[in-house]
Amino acid sequence: MSLEEQEMQKQIHDWSMADGNHMPVPGSNNKKLNDAQQKAIDELLKQDAEAEAEKTPEQKKQESEEAKEKLVTARVKMLFNQPFFGNIACRLQLKDVTDDGWCPTAATDGRHFFYNRNFVNSLNIQQNVFLVGHEIGHCIYEHFLRVGDRNKQYWNMAGVYKINGMLVREKIGEIIDQVKICYDEKYNTDDWYTENVYDDLESNQAPIRMTLDVHLDVEGEGEDGKPCQGSNGDGEDGEGKGKGKKPTISKDDAKAISDELKNAVIQAAQSVGAGNVPGEIQRIVGQLTEPKMDWKALIRVSLESNMKSDFTFMTPNRKSQFNNVVLPAMAKEHMIDVGIGIDVSGSIHDEDTQAFLSEVQGVMDQFGSYRIRVWCFDTQVSGFDEFTHDDGRSISEFQMTGGGGTDFECNWSFMKDNDIEPDQFIMFTDGEPWRSWGDPDYCDTLFLIKNNYSKPEAPFGQSVYYEDKQAA
Repeated sequence: MSLEEQEMQKQIHDWSMADGNHMPVPGSNNKKLNDAQQKAIDELLKQDAEAEAEKTPEQKKQESEEAKEKLVTARVKMLFNQPFFGNIACRLQLKDVTDDGWCPTAATDGRHFFYNRNFVNSLNIQQNVFLVGHEIGHCIYEHFLRVGDRNKQYWNMAGVYKINGMLVREKIGEIIDQVKICYDEKYNTDDWYTENVYDDLESNQAPIRMTLDVHLDVEGEGEDGKPCQGSNGDGEDGEGKGKGKKPTISKDDAKAISDELKNAVIQAAQSVGAGNVPGEIQRIVGQLTEPKMDWKALIRVSLESNMKSDFTFMTPNRKSQFNNVVLPAMAKEHMIDVGIGIDVSGSIHDEDTQAFLSEVQGVMDQFGSYRIRVWCFDTQVSGFDEFTHDDGRSISEFQMTGGGGTDFECNWSFMKDNDIEPDQFIMFTDGEPWRSWGDPDYCDTLFLIKNNYSKPEAPFGQSVYYEDKQAA
């Protein structure tokens, strides 16, 4: 390694380790921080380019071959020692993008493993195993497809914390210390997934850290919602549209890549056997392969399981008056009592809520005697209303209120404080609690989860996933 390259590596190391790399994030200064980070990255890439300019084509070719050989060796080691990860690693096309001027370390779009040969050559084989494992983690968790409208810096950090914790826990390679990576032992357990790591970082205004790799964006979803520039990395000689422009993923490709990655995860798991797949990834495979009961059917079955069939004419069903016929209602001692909490902090829309409430109403009307207590929640309960079989009202009258953070526990606190102990509690949510999912021992609970990016599973009760047929 030349003196220039050694100096460049030292500067990369010193900058990434320095306290200045841990920048606070007051909301009004996000753009300044983005600019500061990008300026630092641009400076590193500039130094990289200057060092490369001093090399002959033969030197570049030799170093590129050395880097590729290291990565191939790392993938072979993974095939023997971590066959599940090795299978997925071998489907990514290796692409040296050092000369393109946008990648100081590594990146992936789900189809390619982009890398900077100088960074790869600075790592030993086990560290390259870790690097390959890191990019595979992004593929397995589909981080670039799940960001939504979240703060991208915190989302990228959350994904990296999640992946690095998994790699350390599964003993995949050797942790990289040439740069300071996002790693915290507290995120190593299965209780943490990317969404609630993100919530933890954002709520605590954690210092921004540089991530190990470059994170690509879906077209039109760059920083601050601005379109990203570049190409998909498949141009001639691996070059994008303009030197220094990182690739983006088109929206059409994003859907296709998502399907490809799901199939790759399933095939890799099937080829190596369950014993060679980490537990949390086994759950992902299960979500992709196990048939799930339609949410409407599961809610119907769940509610019907609480019903009794004893009827009386002593308290007729008031809704029957509109049909000029008197229908019996259930005896009061057999009335079903349902509590419904609607999460207004995430991706639950009014039309989704109305479809859900209409389904509940339809089931309840079949059985005559009921009480439905429904409310909204974010960090506290709001908009409480009550509907019964004999009040002549429709649950479609319910009005959504609130909007903010997420605290599932406020539902149980509200029920306990108001002596509400339903036969069935149904929570309609995006499945991203701030802390706990709630009290597992208080009442029979069903979580109806609508989440476009993942399928979180509650640690108690039943979890069923809301599928918007129209959106699919």
